[in-house]
Amino acid sequence: MTRVKESGDCKHSPKNRFVQNIAIVIETGKVSVTGVGENTVWRQAGGQEIVGEDAIHAAMKHVAAPKTVTVDHAITHGKVGATNGVTVMANGRKRRFCYVVEFTSTKGDKVASIQSY
Repeated sequence: MTRVKESGDCKHSPKNRFVQNIAIVIETGKVSVTGVGENTVWRQAGGQEIVGEDAIHAAMKHVAAPKTVTVDHAITHGKVGATNGVTVMANGRKRRFCYVVEFTSTKGDKVASIQSY
C-alpha cells in the first residue's frame, strides 16, 4: 500500500486540494481522475498526448504502485494549478514530479489539460 504525505497548501483551498489529488491519483494509478472529460488532454514529459477520460484512465492502469508519494506544493490561481513532489518506488528509486493543470474555467472543477514533468 502506498503511503501519501499531502501538502500543507490545501487546508483552505478546494482547488489546491483538487490539483493535489490529481497528482496523487496519477502517481499511484489506483483510482480514476475526477474532473476529466472526453476533451481533456494529458501531455506527458516524453511528448505523448493522451486524449479523453477513457484513454487517461486506461493509461493509469499501467502505473506501478510506489512506496510513497510526498506532495511538496499544490497551488492554483485562476484557471491554472500546479503540484510537485517526489515519488519513491518499491525498489527505493526516487523520482520528482510536477503536474500543471489547466481548468476549463476559474471554478476549477473540470480539467482541460494536464502537463506532466
